[in-house]
Amino acid sequence: MIEALGRIFRFAGSERKNIYKSIFTSFLKAVFSMLRIGAIYLIIIALVDGNDTYLPAWGALAIMLASILGMALTRNISLLQQTHAGYYMSADKRMEIAQKLKRVPMGFFNDNSVGEITGITTTVMDTVENLGVSVLVLVLGGLINTVIFFSCLPFLDMRIAAVVLTGMIVYLLFTSIMEHRSRTLAPERERCKTMIVSEVLENLQGMSVVKSFNLAGKGDARLRDAIDYYKDRNMGLEKMFIPITMIQNIILSVFKILIIFLSVIFYLDGTMPLATAMILIVVSYQVFAEIEQTDSGMSMLRIVTGSLDQVGKTDEMPQLDLKGEAVKPSSHDIRVDNVSFSYGDKDILKDISLTIPDKTMTAFVGPSGAGKTTLALLISRFWDVKRGSISIGGKDIRDYTLDSLMSQISIVFQDVYLFEDTIENNIRFGKPDASREEVIRAAKMACCHDFIMSLPRGYDTVIGEGGGTLSGGERQRISIARAILKDAPIIILDEATANVDPENEDKLRAAFDALTADKTVIMIAHRLETIRHADQIAVINNRGLEAGTHNQLLSENAVYSRFVHMRQRAAEWTM
Repeated sequence: MIEALGRIFRFAGSERKNIYKSIFTSFLKAVFSMLRIGAIYLIIIALVDGNDTYLPAWGALAIMLASILGMALTRNISLLQQTHAGYYMSADKRMEIAQKLKRVPMGFFNDNSVGEITGITTTVMDTVENLGVSVLVLVLGGLINTVIFFSCLPFLDMRIAAVVLTGMIVYLLFTSIMEHRSRTLAPERERCKTMIVSEVLENLQGMSVVKSFNLAGKGDARLRDAIDYYKDRNMGLEKMFIPITMIQNIILSVFKILIIFLSVIFYLDGTMPLATAMILIVVSYQVFAEIEQTDSGMSMLRIVTGSLDQVGKTDEMPQLDLKGEAVKPSSHDIRVDNVSFSYGDKDILKDISLTIPDKTMTAFVGPSGAGKTTLALLISRFWDVKRGSISIGGKDIRDYTLDSLMSQISIVFQDVYLFEDTIENNIRFGKPDASREEVIRAAKMACCHDFIMSLPRGYDTVIGEGGGTLSGGERQRISIARAILKDAPIIILDEATANVDPENEDKLRAAFDALTADKTVIMIAHRLETIRHADQIAVINNRGLEAGTHNQLLSENAVYSRFVHMRQRAAEWTM
């Protein structure tokens, strides 16, 4: 238990001060709660002594009012501190995870489910946010208040204090048994949550396939299995807790009855005053309240620690730039030196070497799956090479921080992702401090200003998640505008014109000329007219890499020659 409480404290970070305040106000709430017993004791003494004046009644009323107001005030303060601490410590952790995800190699997502990470940052973190601090305050506050309450009993009667202590020990013994048994099931329950989120996301992302093959209700077997498994884990926890909880309640009831019985016996044999016996009868219903509160917190503590175990997995995510330096190279030549890379056991690139001079254009061509996009993304350090090295400006890219490396590179992907935000903010993603005038200038260069202005709110139009409310060509042009605005010295174009309408292609070519002027450019393309004027063309296939100009490769490289002839025949095809 102490270890679990310590983990929550460490997780809280800077919010620990609010937790301390909440525990202190929770203690004050218990003090105000005990005042009610004092008010009752005052009345009992008055009745026993035959005091028939109004003074004891008014005194008891004042004490009760102080108790009610004090409890209300301290309870609200404690809850506010708990809410503040729970929200901000979870928000800080979510932001920390988001920052780490920016520096995670893409291979991590191949080996780990995106749904699992989503589940951790949503449902699992919700458990920590909503229960973490409240459980901590509940347990610590309950323990402190139990000790204080118990310390008052010897002043009334040592024998009753011994009975109460025995009851607490027996009760806590069964609590420790329950806590020990929950160590295996509670973490599994939290893991099941992430499984459900993962399967839901996969079903949503693949919904078009499910519908197109008429698999509605059939292709979700894994989701139903995950839900059933989660149900089984929850039922397992409940079945385990119910008999132990029943025994605990019986134990407390027995000891409450024993306190009442002994108080009466001790009064009858003359060893206990009537007023003390009467107040102990009243106290018997309250004496175990704080320890019951502690037990309630302990039963949830294992669930919280199970959630913390899941969240802790994000601390183990590999990071790319732990030892990098903020570098701004004077030149932007790129050197690929004996690079090898594989996805798991599948070799993609083997001993590839290539030099891309500063301010030149290099086109990557080759058959599908040869590794063109992979090599471009290795240069951007989306993955780390298995062997060999890649350098920019004479410095290994692994010696850059990821921020300083990516400030040198703009990438226009074939599959564009836009955020659920305004068009202006999506373009400004390339340069967060850009003015609207700069955004509009970039949009005009990318030939998307006119269609943006035709939208209901122009640049303030909010587009759907992933840019789903725009056509493929429109998304592509916004992505190009984003890259133009960033104005990085290295440009990577991955089939950047694949989804562009033919009537806009000439305009985009002019925009690309402006974008790529005095830049180091890597272009992945299949259109012959796009690559034939490149400074060099790198042909990538399963035998390696060969680089040269269009004319050199046409006469010397059989793969490139076949590629050119196929493109020429495709261009001449008519219906």
